[in-house]
Amino acid sequence: MAICAGSRSTDRYTIMMTKRTVPVSLALAAVVMLPGIAIAADYQYVHIAVPSPPEAVRWYVQQMDCQAIADRGDAADCGKVEIIFEVLPTVGASPGTGIDHIAFSYADATAKMGELERVGVSGRGVRLQRFDDGSTLEEAPGLFTHGFIFDPWGTRIEILEDPDYLGFHHVHLSSSDPEATLDWYQNAFGGERDRLKGQLDGLLFDDVWLLISSHPEGTPAPTRGRTIDHLGFLVSDIDEAGQSLGQQGIRFEREPEAGRTPSRRAFLAGPDNVALAVVEPGWAGSVVAPTLADDVVLPPEPYATPRTPWGDPDLEGIWTSNRAHGIPLERPRDAAEDEALTPEEAAARRERGTLGSIWGYEREWRDTTLGYVDSAPLTQVAMIVDPPDGRIPPMTPEAQARGGRGFGGGGGGGPAGPEDLSTYVRCITQGLPDLMMPTIYNNGLQIVQGPGYVAIQKEMIHETRIIPTDGRPHLGPNLTQWLGDSRGHWEGDTLVVEVTNFNGRADYRGSGTTLRLIERYTRIGPNTLVYEFTVDDPATWTRPWTAMFPFDLDDAQYELVEYACHEGNYAMRNILSAARAREAAQDGTER
Repeated sequence: MAICAGSRSTDRYTIMMTKRTVPVSLALAAVVMLPGIAIAADYQYVHIAVPSPPEAVRWYVQQMDCQAIADRGDAADCGKVEIIFEVLPTVGASPGTGIDHIAFSYADATAKMGELERVGVSGRGVRLQRFDDGSTLEEAPGLFTHGFIFDPWGTRIEILEDPDYLGFHHVHLSSSDPEATLDWYQNAFGGERDRLKGQLDGLLFDDVWLLISSHPEGTPAPTRGRTIDHLGFLVSDIDEAGQSLGQQGIRFEREPEAGRTPSRRAFLAGPDNVALAVVEPGWAGSVVAPTLADDVVLPPEPYATPRTPWGDPDLEGIWTSNRAHGIPLERPRDAAEDEALTPEEAAARRERGTLGSIWGYEREWRDTTLGYVDSAPLTQVAMIVDPPDGRIPPMTPEAQARGGRGFGGGGGGGPAGPEDLSTYVRCITQGLPDLMMPTIYNNGLQIVQGPGYVAIQKEMIHETRIIPTDGRPHLGPNLTQWLGDSRGHWEGDTLVVEVTNFNGRADYRGSGTTLRLIERYTRIGPNTLVYEFTVDDPATWTRPWTAMFPFDLDDAQYELVEYACHEGNYAMRNILSAARAREAAQDGTER
C-alpha cells in the first residue's frame, strides 16, 4: 500500500490547505509485513470517521468508484483497500497534521476530475481545490496530471493519472524529518523503500504507496481528532506484533481490544504526531454505541402550559426546527408501512439532506449538520399525518389544467425579467406554509405575545406576522396580502390561526386565492412546540390535508440573524444573463 504526505514547499506537487473545522475524522490502515510475522498480505483498509457511515459508503461508491460490501453498512471495497467508516468527533481537516491526504489514480484524470467538477457545481458534496490559475488539474513535471478535491467531511483527496498504480494510490505524510520518518516506518512495518517516478520518497506496500514530504514549519499537528485520525497496519497476531515492536522501544498506548469480531486492535504513537493502529485479520470495525432515538412524544404526565401575565398560554421564546430537517412532506412510497425510521436511518436521511445542498455554503455553515445540533434527528417518517397514507391528495381537474406557473416570458423559456422568477428567489417571501418549513439553515422562529396579539417572526427572509387573537373578523375579501390575513384564537392551550385572503402571488404548490390555511401551535413540553397545519383549497385538491412537525426551544444559544438577501447577491443578474445567452444561442444572435 502507498501512503504520501502533503506540505507546502517549493514543489508544486505538495500543496497545503488552510485549516478548517469539520465534523469528521479519518483513519487508514494497510496490510504490511512486520519483521518475522506472517500476514495476509492481500488485505488492506482505510478507516474514515463520518457522521453517517451509510451515507459515506454511498458517497465513496458514487464518487470514488468503490463498491459496497454486503452486510456492512459501514464499509466499502476500494480495490486495494477496504474503507471502514466510523462516527468520531473531530476538530479539523488533515492538512497541517502528519497525514495530509489520500490519493486515487485513474486512467484518465481529466475525465474523472471533469465528472467530479460537475458533481461539485451541482452541490452534491464534492468540493474542488483550484490551482492559482483557476484550473482543477495541473501537470506535475515528471510525475503525472493531478488535482485535489475534498469529500463532504473535509478529507483531502488527490486525483491523479498514474497508469502503473491505478485505484487507491497512496497516503501522503507530512514530516519534520522525512528521512528519519521513512526509516521508522520501514523498521516497524517493513515495506519497500523506493522513489515514485524517481522523484517522491516513500515506501511501497503491495502496489500502494506511503509517500512523504517535508512539513512547512515545525512539528505537524496531531492527527487525533482530525479528518485523518490514524493509520492502521494488519498483522497476523497482535501479541507477537507487540513483542516485535517492543524490541524497537515501541509500546502500545492501551491494551489490545476486540471489535465487532474477536479480532483485536491496538494503538501506538508514530512519528510527527501520527496516531497508528495494528489490527488482526478479520477486523471489521469497533463496536458502535447505540444511537438514541428522537421523536415527538407526549410527556409522561399532562403538561401544564405556563401562562402569560394576562392568562394566555405562554408560547414565547426562540424556537428552531433544526431537528425536523430532512423529514419529507410526503411519506416515501417505499416506506408505506413504516411507523418510524431507525435512528441510523434518520441520521442517514439528515446527512443526505446536507450532502444534497453543498453549493453556496459548506456543511460548516449549515445549522442542521449532524453533530452541530445536540438532539438526534427525528425518526418521523413524513410530515403529512392526514390522509393516513401520508400523501398529498390528488389535484382537481381545474388545478391540473392550470399546470405549473413556470418562469414565463423569454423566447427560450427562461425568465424575461425579475418578475418572472419566484418570490423566494426575489427575496420577497416564501409564502405560507413554506416559510415555516425546516430547511438547511435559518430555521429560527421567534414568538412574542401581548394582550390580544401574537407576533411570529421567521428567520428566513425575516418575515413577521402580527396575529390578532381578540376575536376581530377577517379583512374584507378584496383586501388580499402576500401571507394572507391571519386571525387567531385559543382552543385550550393551542393557538389556532386561520389564514385567508391570499393574493395568490406566492402560491403554495399551485394553490391560489382560494387557499384557506389552519395552523395549530401547541406546547407539549417545556422545550417542544408542535406545529400543525391544514391546507384546504377545494380549487386545487380533492380534499384538505394536514402536516405536522416540532420546533424546539433554543433561547440559550440561538439568535435570529439578519437575512440580508440582496447585498452582494449576484444570482438575479446571473440568472437573467444566462437566459439571454441561452436565447442568443438558440436563435444565433448576440444580445
